[in-house]
Order: sequence, then structure tokens, then C-alpha cells
Amino acid sequence: MPSRPKKLPREFFNRATTLVAQELLGKLLIHTIEGEQRIGRVVEVEAYLGPGDLAAHTARGLTPRTRAMFGPPGHAYVYLVYGMHTCMNVVTEPAGTGTAVLLRAIEPVKNLSDKTRGPGLLCRALGVTLQDYGRDLCSDDFHFAVDPAAEPFNIVERPRVGVDYAGEEWAAKPLRFYIEGNKYVSRK
Repeated sequence: MPSRPKKLPREFFNRATTLVAQELLGKLLIHTIEGEQRIGRVVEVEAYLGPGDLAAHTARGLTPRTRAMFGPPGHAYVYLVYGMHTCMNVVTEPAGTGTAVLLRAIEPVKNLSDKTRGPGLLCRALGVTLQDYGRDLCSDDFHFAVDPAAEPFNIVERPRVGVDYAGEEWAAKPLRFYIEGNKYVSRK
């Protein structure tokens, strides 16, 4: 990378969730663990729109599990799916809203394996664990940044993956966004 990536400010996350989701595409996610930077380019995300969204974890309201999702923007909501795969969401909009963006896939940039297609593989590659629940994503060792080498791309909008339980209305909403033609997208 020719120049240092510029860290995204908290205000970036304190906006409409679908806008944040689309604008996270192409950004770098930088996680520093024991002095080693692991960097991936965000290529696929899903938006979750709060308690009214029947696919969102916050559809059942504030619980110990969803506390971080109701917290301030720019923090991590990390949880286990199927009791074994770590997934990470980025909290958006003002505190109390219960909205977030699920990270579905990243393109490896530095110190990552090719296995980053899917939320669980992405977290494993970045070293994201349940210990990162509620972490500030505007910190020096865990943050998003503008990629100075970013090239233009088209965004594809599709329904989210695996949310049929939310009913036809919510399952069919085009709230999954990914970079067209990127080989690291989990599902085309």
C-alpha cells in the first residue's frame, strides 16, 4: 500500500445502516494482534435494521446477548452461530437503535489466509473472538480505514443469506451488498 490508510471516524457509523453497509464495501478492516496487522478489504455485508427487522437479533428487544447492538455506533457485536462459528457485526446509528452490519466476506490484503469467504471464516482469519464483543472499532488496534489503493466497483444488492425464519417480507429484502465480480464474495 503506497500510503497509510485513513481510519474511519465514529461519525461514519452513526448513519443509516444500509448506507453504512454499502460504504463499508472496499474499506480495509485492520486488526492488530500481538503486533501483527491482519488486514482485509470488506467485499460483502448484510444490513440488519433493528427491532422491527424480524431477521435481526434485536427483533426480540434488548437482551444480554444484544446489549452491544443497542450500544453506541462503531462497536463490535460478536456472537456464536451454531455454537461454534464466530460472527461480527458493526453497530450503526445512534445508541438504542439496535442496528448493525454483518461482515460476510473480506478479501485478504495482509497476513490473512484465503479462507475469508463467510462470516465465520472471516472472523477466524482476522482473529476475532467472543472477547471482541463490544470492542471499539475506532481504536488503534481494531478499526476500518479508507484504502488508498481502492479501485472503483459496482455494488450488487441481494436478499440476505439464511434468514427465511424472518418471513417472506424480511427474507426477500435486498439488504445484502457485495462487490460485483469479487472472487471472495461468499455467495454469488
